[in-house]
Amino acid sequence: MRIFMLGWEFPPYISGGLGTACYGLTKAMNQLGLEVTFVLPKSLDDCHASHVKLVGPSMPTDEHDAARFEELENITFRTIDSALSNPYATLEMCDRKIEELIYTQKLSHTKSSFGGSMNVSKRKASIDYGHNLISEVHNYAASALEIAKREDFDIIHAHDWMTFPAAVAVAAFSKKPLVVHVHSTEFDRSGEHVNQQIYDIERMGMQVANKVIAVSYLTKNIIMRRYSIANSKVAVVYNGVETNPQSNSTPQSTGIKKDEKIVLFLGRITMQKGPEYFLQAAKKVLEVAPNTKFVMAGSGDMMHKIIEMSAALGIGDKVLFTGFLRGKDVERVYKMADLYVMPSVSEPFGIAPLEALNHDVPVLISKQSGVSEVLTHVLKVDFWDIESMANKIIAVLRYQPLQMTLRKHGNFEARKLKWIDAARKCAKLYDKTLMQEAKMQPEIA
Repeated sequence: MRIFMLGWEFPPYISGGLGTACYGLTKAMNQLGLEVTFVLPKSLDDCHASHVKLVGPSMPTDEHDAARFEELENITFRTIDSALSNPYATLEMCDRKIEELIYTQKLSHTKSSFGGSMNVSKRKASIDYGHNLISEVHNYAASALEIAKREDFDIIHAHDWMTFPAAVAVAAFSKKPLVVHVHSTEFDRSGEHVNQQIYDIERMGMQVANKVIAVSYLTKNIIMRRYSIANSKVAVVYNGVETNPQSNSTPQSTGIKKDEKIVLFLGRITMQKGPEYFLQAAKKVLEVAPNTKFVMAGSGDMMHKIIEMSAALGIGDKVLFTGFLRGKDVERVYKMADLYVMPSVSEPFGIAPLEALNHDVPVLISKQSGVSEVLTHVLKVDFWDIESMANKIIAVLRYQPLQMTLRKHGNFEARKLKWIDAARKCAKLYDKTLMQEAKMQPEIA
């Protein structure tokens, strides 16, 4: 089977879980022998994506690179030039890791061990979306359509709203069935204050699609209730997690004392992820357990506000901001952590808790997350219940048997969620959709 796949990001250039999900799913599809042409709005560094064949504007001229391309099977990338690499265009902290994050008016020096420096008092995050994101989405659609005209495929698979205009155009031209994959909705990202243009694109894509994949039943319910999509049209396919080989690397010096406990927040610092609730809980924890440090790893449009908030709460010296992390730095920060907390206000799924469990880190997640549907050996709390969140953080830090139980059983549970299972479910959905389409085609006399 040949799939024409449309996605906006792919490792190593990612801004969140979407790129991680695209990587895990396509890698598993490759293992199943499915042929995928993945259309991406940026060039890729092939050394970071060993399971794919990269075909950009020009083929490699170096014989070694060409030979390496020939060895890769099933997945082909078609890249489209784009001015945007981050679909949500928040604070640009991705290009360089941050050693010392300075906010001059409220914080003197908030230190981290993750390289580089930045003065954020003179910077402001963009609001919600980049000013030219919509035009880039339509440029991507036009280019993707031209690519589709030269490709041979059986079905179209589009990831999230940025690719929906392209998917609809390709489906209209090719007359091939369309599957849209919803990793996040505008209601997750913006609450009730949705961007109407984004919502309209999302709804159009879901309505035109033959099938809609939701990453959780939480997301499926939003799709049905907010976008008026029929129950029978929406299938739930849970995300998986990449199993990490045991690393021999040791954490570098961080400025954190050996007897200090570390509570980790890793994700975009945006309204959706609930960073303010994390800080409010941190304030209560520190009143009881002052020998605790809270690490906030990520970037986003609330970074400026959250740095100010940590100072206003009087816990600025206990909160470390690392900026956006990737690769080995993510592994290092997990190795340091005694507990991972995801206090999301609305989380369609949540891959980071699975990654934390995969690194033997106990996990506390909000009940308002899709991943809470599939995990039992984690602690759960309503995102707004600061008191309960603080109490559960303290319990994990204080009681070793609880921490060990969460580590052991949580790790085992996370490893059962595999990308190969998600790929198999997608393949079955493709087959079913193609069969339904075939039945609907008029017979030729």
